[in-house]
Amino acid sequence: MTDKVSFIKDHAGEYRVTRLCRMLGVSRSGYYAQQKRAPSHRARRDGELLTQIKDAHAASRATYGSPRIHADLRARGVICAEKRVARLMREGGIRARQPRRVPHTTDSRHAHPVAPNLLARDFTAAAPDLRWAADITYVATAEGWLYFAVVLDLFSRRVVGHACGATLATELVVEALAMAGGRRHTGGDLIHHSDRGSQYASSQYRQRLAAAGARCSMSRRGDCYDNAVVESFFGTLKTELVHARHYQTRAEARLDIFEYVEVFYNRERRHSTLGYLSPAQYEARHTAAQTLPQAS
Repeated sequence: MTDKVSFIKDHAGEYRVTRLCRMLGVSRSGYYAQQKRAPSHRARRDGELLTQIKDAHAASRATYGSPRIHADLRARGVICAEKRVARLMREGGIRARQPRRVPHTTDSRHAHPVAPNLLARDFTAAAPDLRWAADITYVATAEGWLYFAVVLDLFSRRVVGHACGATLATELVVEALAMAGGRRHTGGDLIHHSDRGSQYASSQYRQRLAAAGARCSMSRRGDCYDNAVVESFFGTLKTELVHARHYQTRAEARLDIFEYVEVFYNRERRHSTLGYLSPAQYEARHTAAQTLPQAS
């Protein structure tokens, strides 16, 4: 009886209690009577697990939903089903932040040359520093817009370069590229992908790419899906950080974004595409695998 009641409770959010009781041969009155009794071992375990879920949710800065919470608990050695985590989060009112729609900033009406789309929406990479993707977004402050440019490594989704500024000048994206170039190893195999914005098509930026030995790739006109990985990152940034803040100054926003990217996103945040590892963990695992002795 106890196992059946537990099953009904776990799935009550998916099906009507009446239907579950009928399927399992349990009376509704018996089910609700069991619910009113002293907490069972499973109920006590639910309480303990809920505390662990709250800790993991707080550690994620209130950004994780049930899949990442479940991955985090597993990494801590906690064995439980994801559906159980989802149920306890639902019952406890614990939710991941939801995204909002945001407009785009690309101005492709310029006379600069446009590069072909070398990625063709293939956002995979066999190793770090083979494919980078770049873009710009903006953040509202009481002083006005703060523009934020990034360069992501498509192998690990790691932000390898970023810069903030009060305008959309080309220097903004050049600064982000310079950070990426100073941190990473570039060469003739690197493809750099962006939209057709005037900043990325400018001669100044193209010269920087050529100096780094990178081939230039650009999205089709007005097609955000051609740069979907960076668009997804911006959505994550806005959902998990920016939309929960009310910045008074650009300096305040700049510092908050820097801390989110360098401390949380790159090093700690679990990424579903990476098997729920952080970008830093994913790259470290790749590096360790490359250094293992090869079988003869």
